[in-house]
Amino acid sequence: MNDPMLSLHAITKAYNKGRPAEVTVLRGASLTVASGEVVALVAPSGAGKSTLLHIAGLLDTADSGTIALEGRTLTGLSDRARTEIRRNDVGFIYQFHHLLPEFSALENIMLPQLANGTPKAAAAARASDLLARVGISHRAAHRPAALSGGEQQRVAFCRALANAPKLLLADEPTGNLDPETSDQVFAALLLLVRETGLSALIVTHNMALAARMDRIVRLEAGQVVL
Repeated sequence: MNDPMLSLHAITKAYNKGRPAEVTVLRGASLTVASGEVVALVAPSGAGKSTLLHIAGLLDTADSGTIALEGRTLTGLSDRARTEIRRNDVGFIYQFHHLLPEFSALENIMLPQLANGTPKAAAAARASDLLARVGISHRAAHRPAALSGGEQQRVAFCRALANAPKLLLADEPTGNLDPETSDQVFAALLLLVRETGLSALIVTHNMALAARMDRIVRLEAGQVVL
């Protein structure tokens, strides 16, 4: 049997440890995401969804527990090794697009590829292909300020997939959009994920969007409930 793409086991996390204001966010949270599986993680605000996502993506460290990607244990790696995995194997999408305003849509998708050593022509071709897949090729030369909110988020999706990661982590990727735009943009994201065979863990409070994924898990009292 193949190893899951992502495995989190007994993850704990507290902030302000040992102080009167100590807050325990995660209390032994465990979950797996299979290769090619799209999993929705739902929970109320403040339940620790983003913390769990950041730990999964090596943006934060757990107090205890283990993280593995395709069977490779990531717990205890050096900062350099963690950075390399984030750059090559994990794509991130946030509620706000965080596109660089001085660059065009195409250039925003090229930049992470160029930083990773991809030749300019290949980076441009990859960026163009991704923009075509989400239906906004005609906006390639526009800067973020000239794009609608939905278009900006589609560019952010493409940027997250620019280096062909194995795992996509998304934190309320359509949470900043109106319901109609959210539905359209999420459909574009899901199509992109399906076409590329990615594994994805997507945090959302929108149950209609969650229902379109392969599986829904909930975070309650610091633990994942299937």
